[in-house]
Amino acid sequence: MKHIDESRLESDVQYRVSYLSEFMGFGESDIKAIHASATHLAPLVPGLVDAVYDKLFGYDATKRHFVPRQSGYEGSTPRDLQSLTQDHEMIQFRKQHLGRYLASLVTRPYDGKMIEYLDMVGKIHTPKAGSPEPDVPLVQMNALMGFVADAITATILGLGLDRETEVRTLRAFGKLLWLQNDLINRHYQQARTPAVAN
Repeated sequence: MKHIDESRLESDVQYRVSYLSEFMGFGESDIKAIHASATHLAPLVPGLVDAVYDKLFGYDATKRHFVPRQSGYEGSTPRDLQSLTQDHEMIQFRKQHLGRYLASLVTRPYDGKMIEYLDMVGKIHTPKAGSPEPDVPLVQMNALMGFVADAITATILGLGLDRETEVRTLRAFGKLLWLQNDLINRHYQQARTPAVAN
C-alpha cells in the first residue's frame, strides 16, 4: 500500500495533481490524446465559447457575476444585469479568456506551469485571488463545469473519429476535467487538517 501525505495534498498543488493523476490513471497517453485532438477542436473553440455564454446568460444566478468589473479589464462596465449583453466589451474580454483556456487544454504541455494555471482557474473565481469582486458560488462553478464537460463530449462525438481514437479522447478529457474540477473545488473548502490514518 502506498503512503499518501494527506496534509501535503492540501498545501502542495503539484503533489495533489500527481496523486490524483496516478489514482485516476491520467498519464502521457491521455495527454497525447488531448494534444492530438487540437487540430479538430481548435477551430470549434469560438462556437464552444458562445455556447457557454449562451448558457451563462440564461440564468440570473450566473449572469450576475459578469456585472462587476473583471480582473484585468480596464473598459466601461455595464450599468446593471438587464443592460448587460454578450456584445459588451467586458464580455468579449471574458470570452477571449475562455477561448484561451480551452485552447490551452489542447496545446500546452502538462507541466508545473500548466498545473498552476489550472489551479488559478479555480482561485480567480473566489476572493482568494486578491480581488473581493469575483465570488462565484461553488454550485455555479459545478454547473458550469458540468455543462463544459458535456459540450466537449458532444463535440468529440461529432468529429467522426474512428472508435478507438474517440474512446481514448473522451476518456482523456474526462480525467482532465475531473482534475480541473478538483482544482476548483479545493479553493472553496474550509481550511482544515485532515486526519491521517496510523
